[in-house]
Amino acid sequence: MKDKEKQKEKDRLLDLALLYYGGSILKSAGMEKEKSLIQHGTVSTYQHSVNVARTSLKIARRLNLTVDERQMVRGALLHDYYLYDWHIKDPSHKWHGFHHAYTALMKADRDFDLTEKERDIIVKHMFPLDPAAPRFLESWIVTLADKVCAVKETV
Repeated sequence: MKDKEKQKEKDRLLDLALLYYGGSILKSAGMEKEKSLIQHGTVSTYQHSVNVARTSLKIARRLNLTVDERQMVRGALLHDYYLYDWHIKDPSHKWHGFHHAYTALMKADRDFDLTEKERDIIVKHMFPLDPAAPRFLESWIVTLADKVCAVKETV
């Protein structure tokens, strides 16, 4: 199999995993709203969340790490589930970088049945800006993937 064909197959498997583990989240009203909210540059919060979930899977699979892919994907998809436009001048957005993870957790908890690990992924993804360190390997992977995606989307 050629390198391009191998990469296409890997990408197809990543997309299938996203749909399998996160399909109900991706189809939710909140994620639909994320499509209209800009995260970095011209990238929507929805696309950023998908990018982080895909990158998390790539990291775990490339490094052959034993993770719970379902929880990791769900946490990655919901890590920025704060559902507002942080670019709008509003006093409540002043400390967005420090507080949005807690807002995302509150709203994700309201809309979905979350595990302890998924909650940790969501609330700890801003480490080290927020000094509370992730507790699970999946949380560390999503934290790294979020930084990688943010740089790619901004530059």
